[in-house]
Amino acid sequence: MNTAVTTQQSTKASQWKIDPAHSAAHFSVRHLMISNVRGEFTKVSGSAVIDPTDPTKSSVEVEIDANSVNTREPQRDDHLRSPDFFDVANHPVLTFRSRRVEAHGAEEHKVTGDLTIRGVTKEVTFEVEGPTPPVKDPWGNVRSGIAATAKINRKDFGLAFNALTETGGVVVGDEVKITIEAELIQQASAA
Repeated sequence: MNTAVTTQQSTKASQWKIDPAHSAAHFSVRHLMISNVRGEFTKVSGSAVIDPTDPTKSSVEVEIDANSVNTREPQRDDHLRSPDFFDVANHPVLTFRSRRVEAHGAEEHKVTGDLTIRGVTKEVTFEVEGPTPPVKDPWGNVRSGIAATAKINRKDFGLAFNALTETGGVVVGDEVKITIEAELIQQASAA
C-alpha cells in the first residue's frame, strides 16, 4: 500500500538515488525520414538532491551504460555500439550533470547541464515533469518519480555516421529525442 509522505518530510532538501530496476533512458530518431526508430538504454543510475522549497538548490547526476542500448534489433544494436555511433569500447558511459534547475510550476522544471556522449560534452536543457509527490513503498522506502525530455542533434556529439538513399535522403535523422524516466529512492539523512 502506497501512502503519501507527510508534508514536513517532503519540504526538506533530501538525497535520492535512481533505482536502476525502475528507470530507463529512451530515444527516438527518424529512419529514412519516414518513421521513428525507438530504443532505450536499460542500465541507468545516478543521484539527485531535491530541495522542494528552493528548486534552484536541487541537482542531478545520471550515468547511462552505453552497452545497454536496446532497439529490439540485435544487428542495429551492435552497430550502435560500434565506432560509427557510441563507440562503447572507448566511451562506455553517457553522463548528465546538472548546472542549474528552474521551477516552472509545482511539478515542472527546466534542468540544464552537461550531457556527455562519446567523450563530447554539450550543454542541454531537459524539460522535467516531477518529482512526483513522495510515497512510501511496501518495504518502507520513500520513492518519487521524474520524466525528463530533451532534443539534441546527434552530430553535435560525434554521432555523424549516415548513408544516403536513392532519392538523396538520409537513413538516420540528425535530431534525437531523449526521455529519461527514473524512479528515485530517498536516502537516509546523515545524523
